[in-house]
Amino acid sequence: MPSRPEPPPGPAALRPRLPSPLQEVADDRFGRHGVGLLLKRDDLIHPELIGNKWRKLAPNLRAAHGRTVLTFGGAYSNHLRATAAAGRLLGLPTVGVVRGQELADRPLNASLARCAADGMRLHFVDRSTYRRKSEPETLAAVLRAADAEGAYVVPEGGSNAEAVRGCRALGTELRGRADVAAVACGTGGTLAGLAAGLGPGQRALGVPVLKGGFLGADIRALQQRAFDGPRGAWSLDERFHFGGYARTGPELDAFAEDFEQRHGLPVERLYVAKLLYALVTLAAEGVLPRGSTVAAVVTGRPFP
Repeated sequence: MPSRPEPPPGPAALRPRLPSPLQEVADDRFGRHGVGLLLKRDDLIHPELIGNKWRKLAPNLRAAHGRTVLTFGGAYSNHLRATAAAGRLLGLPTVGVVRGQELADRPLNASLARCAADGMRLHFVDRSTYRRKSEPETLAAVLRAADAEGAYVVPEGGSNAEAVRGCRALGTELRGRADVAAVACGTGGTLAGLAAGLGPGQRALGVPVLKGGFLGADIRALQQRAFDGPRGAWSLDERFHFGGYARTGPELDAFAEDFEQRHGLPVERLYVAKLLYALVTLAAEGVLPRGSTVAAVVTGRPFP
């Protein structure tokens, strides 16, 4: 009888650093208001599958069972880069469906070039199709066009029930360590899982990096799919998107550079800088009560 082929290595073979380090930071912008600051260094979990990308991708990579992994993202998507890197490291074929058909005939930017270098096959779609990607007929058409009908599909940002359950461990690692656990939000999966893992008396705070006010409903839906109902205490503060995804501006850049100089931490601009800026503001406003401790989840590093 012929031997069965060996299954591809699972995510554990990549040797993640878990639990991620929890770093106490002395910062007078918090200290003067009696608030303690901790940094949950998820950016140190793995050198290529950074932060919440590890937590969301690992359970999906296990579920793929060696099949091609197809997922979605924009031209600067951290999620696409992480998926491509995982595919290279684990020997899994990957396909990235990229928003913007007009990009197909242009030179690849640094982010998409990294995806391609890691072996990801890029498939560009127009923005109308991309908006409808969750509709079954549209998804089926995209899979056919990408020659990936048998692929394991991971949604944009990696947020599905598997990812949310994977992010629950983030909350578990923070039990008893902080009053508030705060994270920047794109698709909401990390916050949905984080809140579920926290203990009694703790709450999760999400800082959306997109504008639109839709994220609350998405998080409730993700928790319903992952846990059959709501879990944990969480809230959103929608004031700190700086104009929307991938938008920053001089004020945020200056804040991030100052934080880097104070603490020697490279600050990723699209998510982490907005989170830290929000927490400094909330401490000054008294929203973070005197005597409390906030843990900020560092979900990424600057790229390139």
